[in-house]
Order: sequence, then C-alpha cells, then structure tokens
Amino acid sequence: MSEIPYRVRRSDRARHARIVIDADGVEVVVPRRMALRKVAPFVEQKGPWIERTLRRLRDAEREHPAAVLRDGGSVPYLGERLALSVRSEPARMRARVTRQADSVSVVLPGDADPGTLATALERWYRARAREQVARRLDVATARAGARYTTLQIRGQRTRWASCSTTGAMSFNWRLLLAPAEVLDYVVEHEVVHLDVHDHSPRFWALLENRCPRAREHERWLRRHGPGLRLPGTAT
Repeated sequence: MSEIPYRVRRSDRARHARIVIDADGVEVVVPRRMALRKVAPFVEQKGPWIERTLRRLRDAEREHPAAVLRDGGSVPYLGERLALSVRSEPARMRARVTRQADSVSVVLPGDADPGTLATALERWYRARAREQVARRLDVATARAGARYTTLQIRGQRTRWASCSTTGAMSFNWRLLLAPAEVLDYVVEHEVVHLDVHDHSPRFWALLENRCPRAREHERWLRRHGPGLRLPGTAT
C-alpha cells in the first residue's frame, strides 16, 4: 500500500477520530485532546478503505467532471455545462455574476485575490438555489397536501438537506452542481419527511411512490456527492 497524504484538523466537537475524503483529498478529524502520534496508525489501519474511496472518487470525477474556475473554463448547473467567462474591471468594487443562455459571465474587481472568483460564484449559486428549491418545494408540498414553515440555503460539507419536526427546510446550495433530477429527488425526500420523520419502510414506500427512481438518485448522490463543489470554496 502506498503512503497516503492527508491533513489533520482538530475539532472541539469530535468525540472520535474520523476520516473525510472529498475532492480536496484526505482529512483526518480528531478530538482536541487526541495525541497526534495516534493519527498515523489510525490512517494506516484505514488505508485499504481510503484507497478504495479515492479510486471511487476519481472514477466519479471522470463521469461527472468538476468545475473549472478560470476564463474559458466551465461549471456544472443542474445537468448542464455552462461555459465560464471571467474578466476584470479596475474600477469595479464588487464581483458581478450573470448568466446568458449556456454561459456564465463573471466580472471581478481589478484587485481581486485568487479566491474572489470562487466566492462570487458560490454567492451566485446560493441565490439560484433559493429560487430553484423554493419553486420545487412549493410544487411538491402542494401535491402532497403538506406545508413547510421556513426555507434555508446552507453549505454543509456532507449534508444535503434536512426537515425539522416543525417543518423548517434546509437545502445545500451544492445540489445545483448535480443533475436536475437529483435536486428533484432531494426535494421529494424532504417533503416525505413532513409526514414520516424517519427512514422506515413506510418512508421509502411513500418516497418511491412519488419518485420511482429514488434509490437510483440516492446512489448517484452517494457516488458523486464528494465531487459536488467549487474549487477554492470552504464546502
């Protein structure tokens, strides 16, 4: 087994060491008081699983290419591939992102640092996510005869959506990097939670009645989810 590069992050919330693998590589999250000498043996123990996961991630990236954040690059958007145009205007104070048909144009301030492009695009995706999710959520809840209370767009690293017992909905903006049918599935998944708060057989029966390809979309999200990100963003 080859040596696996990884980074270590201490966490006040972590109770046990865990490994997170995504497009940025391998991260070992450890409790604040865990001795660093224990990290290498832990990674070595998990080595075969890490290598299998990295192989699956590389295969998934070939099937669903990641965003390329530069002038002439491209970004995924609900199953489309949008060409990316980037330019600078010295007098501009704030980045501007606009979409024209099958392309996205970004105008950056003249003194923008390397992370400004990713930050501006994330802000644009978050705004579009609110529009896209709200529209789908209104249709799905009306069809189900249900109601939700609030909608939040967030950027969790591993969680795609949630529905509280009070009907508060939360969705990850990175779902817009997936095909439209995957976003549709996640919306239906959370709407079912308005009636069934667990993942019991009753939940899955109701979900598959509303979304017959639910299991297929769930598998797609597990396979490709780690790659649904914009390089240079925190999530």
